[in-house]
Amino acid sequence: MSYASLHEFVGDMNDLVSRRSDVETTVGAVKQRLAELVRDRPRLPEAALELRAECYARHLLYQDPEDRFEMIVMAWSPGQRTPVHDHSGIWCVEGVLEGVIEVTRYDVRPGSGERVRMQEVDVIHAGLGQCGALIPPLEYHSIANRSQEAAYTLHVYGGRMTSCRVFTPREDGMWDVSVRPLGYSSPRAALPPV
Repeated sequence: MSYASLHEFVGDMNDLVSRRSDVETTVGAVKQRLAELVRDRPRLPEAALELRAECYARHLLYQDPEDRFEMIVMAWSPGQRTPVHDHSGIWCVEGVLEGVIEVTRYDVRPGSGERVRMQEVDVIHAGLGQCGALIPPLEYHSIANRSQEAAYTLHVYGGRMTSCRVFTPREDGMWDVSVRPLGYSSPRAALPPV
């Protein structure tokens, strides 16, 4: 089976992160290229399409050998969502391959100890071909599939994201902060080598 458009995209990502541009320039170029890819609805390996009943799935599509970027396909069953989380200081560009997702962005206000204040900034509904980007320190959000259909998103991270901070609301208006390790739903990268 041929995944030529995905392999070409990996080559383009390698070129973009090799340029050593400032982060805004790199993220802008990655976002533009990802938008082109998702609008063309690339064929994904079956391993990247598996849904999970208990939680959204994080399928590793490609891991750069130098850890400069990784590509994750998230598979969302109806009603699944992430908690409010950050990206551990790593930039991310995400695009919708199928379905509609809801992205809620937040600002964090200082608190005390392991608690912070959070304020919802906006809610975006994104469908096929739409892309968004997070550049730290603007990296706090949650993602949800509120539709009755499955949704698939492709995320390009500017490094390997092995953990993130998760924010849980409390009754007193504060949010508890904890660190959550991240893994993959599949044991190996779904995209076969060229």
